[in-house]
Amino acid sequence: MPEISFEKAIDEVCAKDARYTREAYLFLREALDHTRKIVAKDGRGRRRHVSGQELLAGVREFALAQFGPMAITVLHEWGIRAGADFGEIVFNLIDAGWLAKTKEDSRADFEGGYEFDEAFRQPFLPRHKQSVIPREPKPTKA
Repeated sequence: MPEISFEKAIDEVCAKDARYTREAYLFLREALDHTRKIVAKDGRGRRRHVSGQELLAGVREFALAQFGPMAITVLHEWGIRAGADFGEIVFNLIDAGWLAKTKEDSRADFEGGYEFDEAFRQPFLPRHKQSVIPREPKPTKA
């Protein structure tokens, strides 16, 4: 297969699957680079495979840093409304030959990572409007 530019590959992917904008693919590529810097080194400094859940966490962190309170609005504009959408984008890039996967990787790895409203709106709400995450009770002494 002849090597083509990432931009050309995105054009081809978007022509086959119009659910997501070109910007969504460019963003995912940058978010993957961000995630790799954080989690993708093994104990010897070599890159390791990034799991779907690790990528979702990195995407959230990167989106919040890049877009702040507008993150959810920007993602929605690009056609992204759930973690599963990031999985679809990843697998579109795998199908285009731009990303690799292991035999254990699947689209299901991106489901249930986080609820978008909680992940992208709550960090910017006033404290009194943020959801309270219940803490585990302290063990009682016998």
